[in-house]
Amino acid sequence: EGEIIDKLHEASDIFDGVVINPGAFSHYSYAIYDAIKSININCVEVHISNIHQRQEEFRKKSVTAGACIGQISGFGFYGYILAINALVNSI
Repeated sequence: EGEIIDKLHEASDIFDGVVINPGAFSHYSYAIYDAIKSININCVEVHISNIHQRQEEFRKKSVTAGACIGQISGFGFYGYILAINALVNSI
């Protein structure tokens, strides 16, 4: 979790946007949420599977998505391409 936060802070000085798949951290990491909110570039959250189809209710909710300009889930690895396109169009 700490390494993700460090990379987010580094990214704001280098990149125009971030595509992030926080994995299980998406369900509870307010620290990553705060890190995304603190940087001055847009972020898009990606999940390979559709998180809304998961069995457990807590796995359907992403805490970190609220800090991003959008969330893409359920399109497999193609979601990363969609996220990059979304970032390019947001700049």
